[in-house]
Amino acid sequence: MQDLLFSIGGFILAIGILVTVHEYGHYLAARICNVKVLKFSVGFGKSLWSKVSGEDQTEYVIAAIPLGGYVKMLDDVEDAVDDAEKARAFNNQPLLQRAFIVIAGPLANFLFAIVAYTAVNLLGQEGIEPVVEYVKQESIAEQAGFEVGDKILSIDGNVHQHWDDNRLYLFNKALSKKQVEFEVESVAGDVVVKTINLDLIDNWQPSQALLETTLGLYPFDTKIEAIIGDVLDNSPAARAGLNPDDQILAINGVQIESWQQMVDYVSVRPGQALLFDVKGIDGGIETIEITTESKQANGQTIGRIGITNKPIAMPDSKFVEVNYSIFSAFSKAVDSTWQMSILTVRMLWKMLKLEISPKNISGPITIAEYAGKTAQVGLNSFLLFLAVISISLGIINLLPIPMLDGGHLLMYCAEAIKGSPLSENSMIIGQKIGLLILGALMFLAFYNDLARLVQ
Repeated sequence: MQDLLFSIGGFILAIGILVTVHEYGHYLAARICNVKVLKFSVGFGKSLWSKVSGEDQTEYVIAAIPLGGYVKMLDDVEDAVDDAEKARAFNNQPLLQRAFIVIAGPLANFLFAIVAYTAVNLLGQEGIEPVVEYVKQESIAEQAGFEVGDKILSIDGNVHQHWDDNRLYLFNKALSKKQVEFEVESVAGDVVVKTINLDLIDNWQPSQALLETTLGLYPFDTKIEAIIGDVLDNSPAARAGLNPDDQILAINGVQIESWQQMVDYVSVRPGQALLFDVKGIDGGIETIEITTESKQANGQTIGRIGITNKPIAMPDSKFVEVNYSIFSAFSKAVDSTWQMSILTVRMLWKMLKLEISPKNISGPITIAEYAGKTAQVGLNSFLLFLAVISISLGIINLLPIPMLDGGHLLMYCAEAIKGSPLSENSMIIGQKIGLLILGALMFLAFYNDLARLVQ
């Protein structure tokens, strides 16, 4: 119940902030261009709160449905306008001023992301020290010559202060299948450069654990015991009677020495009945038959029984505190915003080319879930979440789809080429196409959300 309340509250707060930022961008640009603003609404539908103020008697509204907002400007195409105010109507502004007002919304989202990233950098971050504690056998990292004890100093010249540093940079390199140079310090103190060819990654699907599961580098020893942390409801493990803190000793007679070995054994056996030797918290050992579920992951069918591992207790000595000066915090924030923007565009493009599954598109339910989780973790996590969603909102609004800001900019480009505004019929057709595309995207996002909940 508490998680649900955090999800709802976090979602409303996050969307409220980001919509306000986006619409304020349009509002401020309109004021700069001396366009009269009639209404500034955060949310749609029934008004929950409203206030009329200012020389132009602008109505400020908070509405019931927190899934967007809008800025209504004076426009004599939509409504009759007094001759004295025609010069302040949006549609009567020069082309460049109209384009500036339209693009100001997404621009505000990018600026907000920079502010959020800067705040996080100034507040300081705690991360895991960038020292390799385990190199997976036959992995890309092992082929590149990585060894236990290697300390990552930089990646392509970008200083690497903690384990997750430069993650966005690596994501972009992985999508481009480029080579990456790691400057590392060995246990002996030698500084060498080790090159990883990301073109060796086969059918990579974006994952936070790029260094670990994809490249084979870990900041901790993966040979942890196969002790259950949690059992998912209505899973094969739950139906078989497994419990938290149970330890899996063997499967089909094969001795299990680590959690990863157990995962590897189960994942390649979807839909099969397996015999698990399980040690309970009372010390007793029993053999339990469990039939694995078949799940789709990264285009492959894998086996799952519905358990998670017991969290690893990372020693305090493995953590480092990272702080930045004001200039460094801002500079890194600009870079993070740029890297995240490029990553988002590349992801969308690869989805269009069917190189990445459209299941990566998330809707309001998933956003609400992450909003609640990050809000519970702390301010830094929530600010990082807001930065990512703000960038996504900016990118999506710039897509050349009628009804979105990018669609308006596309029409302005056509107007510039044509030398006059598009016909009313063309505008209506464009709006219908835009509604169809947006409806399809919303359906896909909600479908993915519901599918995740069911799984």
